[in-house]
Amino acid sequence: MGKSKIKIVNDNIDSKPINNKKNRKPLVSLYTLGCRVNHYETEAMTEKFLREGYEITEFDNFADVYVINTCSVTNMSDKKSRQIIGRARRKNENAVIAAVGCYSQVSPDEVSKIDGVDVVLGTRNKGDVVYYVNKAKDEGKMQVAVGEVLKNKTFEELNIEEYQDKTRAFLKIQDGCNRFCTYCLIPYTRGRTCSKDPDKVLEEIKRLEEHGFKEIILSGIHTASYGVDLEGDVTLISLLQEIEKLDGIERVRIGSIEPSFFTDEVIEKMRHMKKLCPQFHLSLQSGCDETLKRMNRRYTAKEYEEAVYKIRENLKDASITTDVIVGFPGETDEEFNETYKFLERIKLTKTHIFKFSPRKGTKAENMPNQVDGTIKEKRSKALIELNNKNEGEFSESLVRREMDVLVEKELNEKPGYFEGYTRNYVRVVFESEKSDIIGKIVKCKIEEANGDYVSGKILS
Repeated sequence: MGKSKIKIVNDNIDSKPINNKKNRKPLVSLYTLGCRVNHYETEAMTEKFLREGYEITEFDNFADVYVINTCSVTNMSDKKSRQIIGRARRKNENAVIAAVGCYSQVSPDEVSKIDGVDVVLGTRNKGDVVYYVNKAKDEGKMQVAVGEVLKNKTFEELNIEEYQDKTRAFLKIQDGCNRFCTYCLIPYTRGRTCSKDPDKVLEEIKRLEEHGFKEIILSGIHTASYGVDLEGDVTLISLLQEIEKLDGIERVRIGSIEPSFFTDEVIEKMRHMKKLCPQFHLSLQSGCDETLKRMNRRYTAKEYEEAVYKIRENLKDASITTDVIVGFPGETDEEFNETYKFLERIKLTKTHIFKFSPRKGTKAENMPNQVDGTIKEKRSKALIELNNKNEGEFSESLVRREMDVLVEKELNEKPGYFEGYTRNYVRVVFESEKSDIIGKIVKCKIEEANGDYVSGKILS
């Protein structure tokens, strides 16, 4: 396919089907890298292809069209995106390949030069993916639609109508970020904060309930900022209060949240919510104030710790997970030890550890005192060991407890055994003679802790 470039932004002309001489439906395969929001958007794009007469196939199969929903949170994410594009081209050298999302948004010229790419769409252009794919096929020319996200304050509606899974559903309620942390490109890939209209959120939740879902996860790039761009007194907590009034849905989770969200007023309102699951991913990145300042994080270690204790004191069985970056520029042994002792003291349920990788285009890339790779590795191993200890202790604390479990699936490798998750998001594996329990909430007694999951016995 030719590489002449056509710059088209927000062109919503109705799509035309790909010409098919084999008298079969065209095949499309989609691959997702990155966050929960990307996964939600991939499912929404999948539906658009289905409605236009396509059939979906696995990514490693032959397809007429490959869509790669890219990530650009790190340099490695960009590399992975390029590798997946290469895999698609090797499967069918004549396929139309669309690279969409964050990598395309931040580096459209670079992506358009990757061998095999025919369509380049930014983060706010995914809704038109079928149109641009068909246009690339019909015209034999590359299609590029990458808007200026920092100027775009409108939430892109990518709704899902036909849901596949019947247990948990992700629901994108927010996009963009206004924080501009020094190590992060997200504001440049996703734009400013924008929110889904609360009435539309509630409508989608009602559809989820009609499809048999028991649990939803409210997701966003910076979920806590939900509502700041909307008129009226709309906030994440006010949305949760409205969801609490709905019938059918029994569980609600929220995505990654900053500690400043958990004010006394918010905690008090959460205490009275029966649907809200006591499981929170509370962003940390470092337990040292000096490191946090260089990262441009807008809280202190003390404020974070206070939020953790507030949550635990007021929300029964609360599970708190986090992310930590080791080896951030300028992180001394003393600063790292502060983080280690901090995590040792507050004993979070799970900590995801990342070694700092300079991200092109961020302030942190050019900061002085970059940390040597061997030091990053040593610090990472120390925190992984600490995490394993803390995670094991949390799992052990659940043994002999009776807990509600939302059953997700039967294990392929172990027929008769099922897995599901508690309200505080602990994975439970148990045996059952019943086969009709998938998608239902059952009570289990926890009998044994096994690292990243616990074993239980079904009671009802």
